Amino acid sequence: MFENIRKIKDNDPAAKSYLEVILCYPGLHALWFHSIAHFLYKCKLPLIPRYINYIARFLTGIDIHPGAKIANGIMIDHGMGVVIGETAEIGTGCLIYQGVTLGGTGKESGKRHPTLKDNVVIGSGAKILGNIVLESNVRVGAGSVVMRDVPPNCTVVGIPGRVVKSEEKNSEHMLDHGQMPDPVAKVFSILLEKIETLQKEMAELSHAQTLSKKPRNKEDDILQEFIHGGGI
Repeated sequence: MFENIRKIKDNDPAAKSYLEVILCYPGLHALWFHSIAHFLYKCKLPLIPRYINYIARFLTGIDIHPGAKIANGIMIDHGMGVVIGETAEIGTGCLIYQGVTLGGTGKESGKRHPTLKDNVVIGSGAKILGNIVLESNVRVGAGSVVMRDVPPNCTVVGIPGRVVKSEEKNSEHMLDHGQMPDPVAKVFSILLEKIETLQKEMAELSHAQTLSKKPRNKEDDILQEFIHGGGI
């Protein structure tokens, strides 16, 4: 489990020492409890793995089912409210923030929880639901709801989650969320640009129509009045 300790120390600037990581990080403690519960779960012991899970949830606020498969070298940052389902799988190098749910979508049996490949980042409060796969280097924005497979090297945001960046190199520092795109702001920017273009075209058209009208002089007005007045 040293990989998990090193992962936290390398990625969290708040971690001042390895001793602090060992003593003060509930995400790490939850993973330790899970490793014991998962071993007993594979041995098909009844009740005991779930009871260890219950104790871990009480102490850390993180609920990891004993059946979940979690690789070494992951980080659960803060962790309060994280829920990881029975058939979930998490690859090496993943980062999971507080409030994340890796859950199912119903009462189906078999594989019913998500699979996260290597180096996936899940933002705070995101919900990853169903038997889906998030490929390597995927980033999920905070509060997103993802219910479909996501190809590698993509950024997903929104409800439901939509790919807004693809085939682009993610930030080298996993905790850097400042580069998350804002799809709503992007849409408004496009609409404003189109409105300004249309206003400019309408102004030019109106000006052209004004110039095309021949001004009527005073003699034309007198002649028209004479004709309509019965002078001719």
